[in-house]
Amino acid sequence: MDLLEYQGKQLFAKHGVPVPTGKHAASVDDAVAAANEIGYPCVVKAQVAIGGRGKAGGVKVAKDEAEARAHAEAILGMDIKGFTVHDLWIEQASDIDAEHYASIILDRSEKKLLAMVTRMGGMDVEEVAATDPDALIKRHIEPGDSMDPEFAKQVVKDAGIDEDVIDKVAEMLLKLDEVVRTEDATLIEINPLIVTKDRDVVALDSKATIDNNALYRHPEIAELRDKSAEDPLEAMAKEKGLTYVKLDGNVGILANGAGLCMSTLDVVAQAGGAPANFLDAGGGSKAEAIVDALEVITSDPKVTAILFNIFGGITRCDEIAKGIVEASQQIEIKVPLVVRLDGTNQEEGLAILADADLPNLHQEKTMLGAAQKVVELAGGAS
Repeated sequence: MDLLEYQGKQLFAKHGVPVPTGKHAASVDDAVAAANEIGYPCVVKAQVAIGGRGKAGGVKVAKDEAEARAHAEAILGMDIKGFTVHDLWIEQASDIDAEHYASIILDRSEKKLLAMVTRMGGMDVEEVAATDPDALIKRHIEPGDSMDPEFAKQVVKDAGIDEDVIDKVAEMLLKLDEVVRTEDATLIEINPLIVTKDRDVVALDSKATIDNNALYRHPEIAELRDKSAEDPLEAMAKEKGLTYVKLDGNVGILANGAGLCMSTLDVVAQAGGAPANFLDAGGGSKAEAIVDALEVITSDPKVTAILFNIFGGITRCDEIAKGIVEASQQIEIKVPLVVRLDGTNQEEGLAILADADLPNLHQEKTMLGAAQKVVELAGGAS
């Protein structure tokens, strides 16, 4: 789960990370009131979960109330790389002397946290790594260990940060480590991390990603989820406890198990089709889960045919068949279904489908045969 800048800064402040004074606003009047309270000059910032806001015109300095109102009116509703601005962050302007970069991320390849610091802040870290790789200092933190103060200080020194603020930047890095561990974050990033004219160290921006699987431990963070930015079908699937990802094609996919689901997507693509979704019904799926899954898939107007690819281990094929029959009685399924059942209670499942004699249902014995059939029924190869 990605937090917006203001949400990340509120999380940072909770752990003692210095951030500029700011207020959230969701309307022009709220933005003006916030600006008047904070004082001028202040910065009006678009709140969207993507970078490049400044270049897109989503970050503006206001010198007075008239400018604050004009900027708020211009930025609210703005489209930034496909994201519509619904929220603003009104922030006290900072007197910047230097801009740096600091982050702690989960390095999945090494199964360790990775601290990164460079004195070249305010630009994409990928650009720093490409143009001057030695300027980006990267150090892994051993699993189970909190960051050691000497470790933090050495990373900051190696990055070439000015000597008089090394201790403050190192302290900032220690606090970021606390945020990562306490809040189950997989990414915490400050770009830029600024040094002010008074030589204070402040997080001028924030990027925070929280592990979705840990949100049950952080209900207050889970409540921050921007539901308006979610795909409605993915939101519906989440409410039903289904693992679903919307794709761009027209062939609906339902399989049991992530591996089989991925293989099904590949075989459909091999047959010339374009999958409309990834939907893993999971092991041991019951009839009601199949009803829910079909409701989600058929809610996508792009879907012109659906493939069930089930290999029954702990999942029983007769339960899958019952779910298909129940779904046909509860919701209107206007598109053809191709069903391949193999494994536990396969014969019972096939018998249930045969007895139901559902219109526009086709059975196939092999995965490739099922993929070819569903592509044909969906309108042919794309």
